[in-house]
Amino acid sequence: MRWLTFAYQGRASFGVVSASGDAVIDVGARSQYADLKAAIAANALEGLARSSAGETGIPLSAITYLPTLPNPDKILCVGLNYKAHQEETGRGGEPYPTIFVRFAGAQMGHKAPMIRPRESNTLDYEGEIAMIIGKAGRRIAKERAMDHVAGFSIYNDGSVREYQRNTSQFTPGKNFASTGGFGPWMMTLDEIGALDSLELTTRLNGNVMQNAKSSLLVFGFEELIAYCSTFIELVPGDIIVTGTPGGVGSARKPPIFMDEGDLIEIEVKPIGTLSNRVVRD
Repeated sequence: MRWLTFAYQGRASFGVVSASGDAVIDVGARSQYADLKAAIAANALEGLARSSAGETGIPLSAITYLPTLPNPDKILCVGLNYKAHQEETGRGGEPYPTIFVRFAGAQMGHKAPMIRPRESNTLDYEGEIAMIIGKAGRRIAKERAMDHVAGFSIYNDGSVREYQRNTSQFTPGKNFASTGGFGPWMMTLDEIGALDSLELTTRLNGNVMQNAKSSLLVFGFEELIAYCSTFIELVPGDIIVTGTPGGVGSARKPPIFMDEGDLIEIEVKPIGTLSNRVVRD
């Protein structure tokens, strides 16, 4: 199943992509759940999909995509989680994951503008695989980690490098408005297949900039859940953004940063493609 949050005719809702793949069934219009996060927390997705089977959907071409989860309790991002990215930055190698946070207000949905801020011309892309927590837990064992996952999505951890490197703390450069692309939807585990075979490709204006399989993660999905849940309880709707492969623009010679008119696409097979056009603030 593919679940998304969207707006249509001035109203925000959530729904499931139809079997035909070209429409969304507006589950939120008749659901007791306020939003997708609430439906995930109630473990209601399978039942909602079953009860809406066969309904006529809204064409995907007619909706406005919102961030898959617009209102997560927390967004935990993992830095330096592919060896190639460690090598190109000269950082990483610690025995524990590098964790930083994003705020929900910095997110935008599929096809929404990605904003290059007026303060800096160093807006960079970071294609990533995102895990969405489906069941609460603290100190979760690696062996049970996937029991706590509702599904996977795609993230572009857009980074204003100049502000990221102002100090040793990443937060400012990772939280400019409309730099965190999230979508187009969440794919549930029953459709994902082998978790070590997810393939991520980042394209800038059609040119491949990053490509890697999830098997190359330094800290795998289960390890990240186990580690993050040691210091805080994970709750439904939380997002763990699992790290970017090598090939970021700032590490290239000369550096490649995004500017107005650029099209940045993050594809994760089999989930889909997240696409955003860059505009200037």
